Amino acid sequence: MDIKTIVGIIAGILTAVASLPQIFKVLKEKKAQSVSPAMFAMLLAGNGMWFWYGLLLNEIPIMATNAFSFLCAGTMIFLNYRYSRN
Repeated sequence: MDIKTIVGIIAGILTAVASLPQIFKVLKEKKAQSVSPAMFAMLLAGNGMWFWYGLLLNEIPIMATNAFSFLCAGTMIFLNYRYSRN
């Protein structure tokens, strides 16, 4: 494995897990008033586009990390909807 691939995989993993602390905080506190749904909607769209880009290039690391990021952003939008009404 070359250095470009290693750097790409590490960058993808770090980006993919970046929203996990926010998700855990919302789940713990059951409050999402301070979370911006617009930011996560844009993140969801961007991750979808990155996944599509990975498909076009047939690059598994790009597809895998952005599919996980897409799932996290979608989860955060759901949690925002669920807990911001409290």
